[in-house]
Amino acid sequence: MPFRKVRKVVVLVFSFCLIFSLGYFSGYKGYRLDYKNFPKVIINRNVPIDKSTVDFSLFWRVWDNLEKNYYDKSKLVPVNMVYGAIEGMVSSLGDPYTSFLPPQENKVVEEDLGGSFDGVGIQIGYKGTQLAVISALPGTPAEKAGIKPGDLIVGIKDASKNIDQGTVGISLPDAVEIIRGPAGSKITLMILRDGSTNPITFNLTRATVNVPSVILTFPETNKDVAVLKLLKFGGDTDTEWQNAVTEILKNNQIDRVVLDLRDNPGGYLEEAVSIASDFLKTGSVVAIQETGDGTRTDYRTQKLGLLTNMKVVVLVNGGSASAAEILAGALRDDLKVQLVGDKTFGKGTIQEPETLDNGAGLHVTIAKWLTPNGTWVHGSGLEPDVKISMDENSTVDVQLNKALSIISAN
Repeated sequence: MPFRKVRKVVVLVFSFCLIFSLGYFSGYKGYRLDYKNFPKVIINRNVPIDKSTVDFSLFWRVWDNLEKNYYDKSKLVPVNMVYGAIEGMVSSLGDPYTSFLPPQENKVVEEDLGGSFDGVGIQIGYKGTQLAVISALPGTPAEKAGIKPGDLIVGIKDASKNIDQGTVGISLPDAVEIIRGPAGSKITLMILRDGSTNPITFNLTRATVNVPSVILTFPETNKDVAVLKLLKFGGDTDTEWQNAVTEILKNNQIDRVVLDLRDNPGGYLEEAVSIASDFLKTGSVVAIQETGDGTRTDYRTQKLGLLTNMKVVVLVNGGSASAAEILAGALRDDLKVQLVGDKTFGKGTIQEPETLDNGAGLHVTIAKWLTPNGTWVHGSGLEPDVKISMDENSTVDVQLNKALSIISAN
């Protein structure tokens, strides 16, 4: 796949803290990390030749004014000020998925893609400009407390971090760094649900969250069906996926698969393409549009598929995002597979990660992606062919039951 040879890219909604997380935004929202222990930076005011037409005098005037007049000199940490300036430059693009990650936050992203971290177990993104819950992972503090997909996070309290703030204007990096913390520590989230005006308070105790990529089950009521649940597209996904496929192929009874992409926030693009290739004999998996002129490049199946003879139904919901939407869109467009559940999250952009000096990172939106039929899901999501929502007052998985009913009837 040419795109993969050139770049390793990420398509996901941050984060898992949560799962999959980002860094921090500069200190104007009242929370900063302490970088005093980092090496001192040498400030070079020389302007590169190719930037000689840019007037940096205002920047240095503000810098000098702060150094001269700010009352608490202990707060004037040059590396913090440099990181904050970079954060401001990146945030000026108005793209929440293009982010600068100071070293600690970049490390968090890498750990999360590995699948084990301390947190409350929610995936977050934006609904409009409001911080929102994409999903709560099964068995985590957030899920046990009753936090639901679509909940709006309007306030965060953490006494140990001296934090008590609203979330208006908060970045994903800020939210992740605040909500994340050691197992056993406490945090309070204020949640608005279903357009209500009175927040619900959730007092949570963080825990260690271990997130597998793939969970394979065989329903007792449907002996010819395998249910493959994909929770993420991380560094270990390919190995776990191949192990699950091997188990399916060992059972000669199995000729149908329910692919469960609910609450999957995405991850590595190449993993989505690889998994799609197991279902498709040939065809486009995703189209990448890197420029504004409408030019698109289709990326097709990349291997001999092992599940091409299986009948498939795909489960989706509001927590299905990015790489999960790529996979669902490809199977629907190319195989006419039915999507069952709720509308997906709607993130149609691709980020390229780069590791910078001192372990910092930069995630830059480099392209938008389209389904094989040319659908851009950004902001709108994929509408299911069979819409059915979960009953929050019931423990019955009506979406899975519907998918099993559909696939068994074919």
